[in-house]
Amino acid sequence: MQKRILTAAFIVASLPAAAQAIRDSSNREAMQLNMNDVVITGQYAPNSKENAVQKIEVIDRVKIDAMAAQNLRDVLTNQLSVRISQDAIFGAGLNIQGSQSYGEGAKILVDGVAIIGKQNGSIDLSQVNLNNIDRIEIIEGPMSVSYGTDAIAGTINLVTKKTQSTPFETIVGAYYESIGTYNISMDAGLHKGRHTILLNGNRNFFDGWSPNDNAGFFDFKAQPADTGRVAQWKPREQYNAGMQYTCALNKLSLNYKSNYFYETITNRGMPMLPYYEMAFDDYYHTRRFDNAFFANARIGQHKRINFQVAYNDYKRVKNQFTKNLTTLSDILTPGQQDTSRYNECSSRATFSHSNGQARISYEAGYDISIQNANSTLILDQKQQMGNYAIFASAEYKPFSRFTIRPGLRYGYNTRYNAPLVPSLNILYKPGKNWAFRASYAKGFREPNLKELYFDFVDINHNIHGNDDLAAEYSNNYSVSAVYTARYQQLDYRVNCAGFYNNIKDLITLASVSGGAANEYTYVNIGKYRTQGLQLGTDVTFKHISLSLGTAYTGTYNALSENNDVPKFSYSPEFRSSITYSIPPYGLSASLFYKYTGRFITYIADAANNTLQAYTGDYHIADATLSKSLFNKHMDITVGCKNLFDVKNIIAYAAGTAHSSATGTAAIGMGRYYFVKLNIKFHKQ
Repeated sequence: MQKRILTAAFIVASLPAAAQAIRDSSNREAMQLNMNDVVITGQYAPNSKENAVQKIEVIDRVKIDAMAAQNLRDVLTNQLSVRISQDAIFGAGLNIQGSQSYGEGAKILVDGVAIIGKQNGSIDLSQVNLNNIDRIEIIEGPMSVSYGTDAIAGTINLVTKKTQSTPFETIVGAYYESIGTYNISMDAGLHKGRHTILLNGNRNFFDGWSPNDNAGFFDFKAQPADTGRVAQWKPREQYNAGMQYTCALNKLSLNYKSNYFYETITNRGMPMLPYYEMAFDDYYHTRRFDNAFFANARIGQHKRINFQVAYNDYKRVKNQFTKNLTTLSDILTPGQQDTSRYNECSSRATFSHSNGQARISYEAGYDISIQNANSTLILDQKQQMGNYAIFASAEYKPFSRFTIRPGLRYGYNTRYNAPLVPSLNILYKPGKNWAFRASYAKGFREPNLKELYFDFVDINHNIHGNDDLAAEYSNNYSVSAVYTARYQQLDYRVNCAGFYNNIKDLITLASVSGGAANEYTYVNIGKYRTQGLQLGTDVTFKHISLSLGTAYTGTYNALSENNDVPKFSYSPEFRSSITYSIPPYGLSASLFYKYTGRFITYIADAANNTLQAYTGDYHIADATLSKSLFNKHMDITVGCKNLFDVKNIIAYAAGTAHSSATGTAAIGMGRYYFVKLNIKFHKQ
C-alpha cells in the first residue's frame, strides 16, 4: 500500500508542472481559481481562505449533504491527518496531526464558543449534530493566541446558519440506516425585515450493533431471546432542540442562540452465573444546555467590535441497575451511581481594524472563562477555576504580496501559572496563482479540574489529582504551498504542507513513588513530538469534482532515548472523493474513500522489555446518490456506507520470544445502507 501512496503523491506533486505545460502551450494567462470560500475563524473580518494567513480548510453544506453526514464524526472520518477512535461508552474521539491523546490537542467550537464536557479527554463527536450547521472550518496547528487552551494541534469551528432567503421556510427530514438508525428532524425559519428566527429539533435513535447483526434493510427472521442484550456499539437515543434569533441593524448585528441536548446510552450486561437470571445494566445520561449572545458592530469602513458572552452547562449521570431477567424488575445497585456536572461562563471581545489596502491591520481583545465542577469524584465535590487573558495580533504588509502576522497572549489562571503564548504567521503570494505560508505558534493545554482535583479511592482504584500541575505546551512549526489556477473550464488547486510539533510537560497518570499500593496521580513528565507531510489536489471540470490527498505522519517513540528503536514511527493516509452532478435532472453521485495506514508504537512491559505494538490498517469508502424532486422541494439520498465491510481491526502487541497479545479495535459497523429524505416548504 505504501507504494500506492507514494505513486499517488507523485501524481499529485506533478500536477502543477503538467498544468504549467498546458498553459504555456495555449499561450493563455492562468487566472486564479474561484475557491474563495469565506472564513471567519481567527480572522479580523470575514475573509477568503486564499487570503488568510493560516491554512484553513472549509467543509461546506453541499459536501456535508453529499456525505449524508449526521454528526461531526461522519464528516471527519474522511479528513487527512485526522484519526477517529471509538469507545463503547465515551463515544468517538479524534486525533489531529498525530497528537498523543485523542481529543486533548484539538479545540471544537460552535460559532467561536467552546464545547464543554470532555469524557476520557475528548468531546464525543457523535454528540455534535449538524442539522443547523452551514459550514465547518478546520485550522491545523495551534490557535492558542486567539482561542486559548486545548488549541494545540488544531481548531474546528462549526458555523451555524444565521439567516434565510425566504420569509418562511420549513424542512422536515428523516434518515434511516440498515444497522438500526432512525433519525427525524425539523427545521423552521421566519424572516421579516431585520429579524430572523430559526428553530431546529431532532431525535436520533440507534438500536445498537454487534458484528453478527444482519446489515440488510429489514430483517424479519425470528431471533432467540436476548441475543442482542450485549452490543459492541451501544444503543443510544438523542434529543436536540435549538433556537436562534438575529437582528440585523444598519451597522450592528445582534444574535442570541440556545440549544438543549439530551442523550441516553444503554450498556446492558451479560447474564451472571450461576443461573443467568441477573445482569448489571448501566445507563449514561448526558445533558447539555448552551446559551450564547453575540454583538457585532462596524465602526466606519474598517473597524469592528465583536462581543460574545456564553453560558454552557453539562451534566452526566451514570446509573447502574441490577436487572432480574425473570421478572424484568430492576433496582439501583448500591455504590455504583455517579453524577458529574460542569458549567462554564465565558466572555470574549475583540476590536479590530482590517483594511485590505492598508499596510497594517490589527486586533486586540480579551478572553475570560470561569469553570465550575461538581462531582462525587472531585476533591470536596466542588471546584472552580478562572481564566483571564488578553491577546493582540497585527498583520503588516511591507509590500502588497507579503504579510507578516505576529501575535501574543497573556493570561492569568486562578489554579496554575498560565504561559505566555506567542505566534508568527507569514503569507507570501508572488503571483496570482501561488501562495506560500509559514508559521510558528506556541500552544498550550491547561490542566483540567479532573487532573487537578480528581479523588477516586475504592477497592480497585487509588487515584488522586495534583494541584501543582503546570500546563502542557507545544511549539508548532508549519509550512505550506498552494497553487490555484483556471484553464478554460478546468479549475484546479494543488497544495503541499509540512508540520512539526514538539510537545512538553505532558500531563500523565503515573504511580506515586513511596506511596500506597496502586496509588496514582497526574504529573508533568511526558514529552512528545509529531511531524508530517501532506499533498493534495482539488480539480473541477464542468460538473465533475475530484479531490485527492495523501499524508505521512510520524509520531515520537520516547523509548528511543534509551533503547534501540526508531525515533519516529510513520503512518500513511490517502483519501479521495469524486462527485458527478447532472443539474438539469437534479442528480448527483459521490464516492468517498480513505485509507488509514498501520500505526506502530513501542511500549515497555513490567520487566522493562521493549515491545512493539500496532493497530492495523483499514479502508473506508462510502457511496451516495442524490436526487432533487418537485422543483427542489424534496431531496432524497440513498447509498451505502463502509463499502469494504470494516468492523474491527487488529491491535497487536509483540512480546518477548514467549509471549504476545492480540486484540481488536472497533472501527466500523460493517457494510450498511441508508436512505435520507428532506421535504422543504417555503413561502416567497
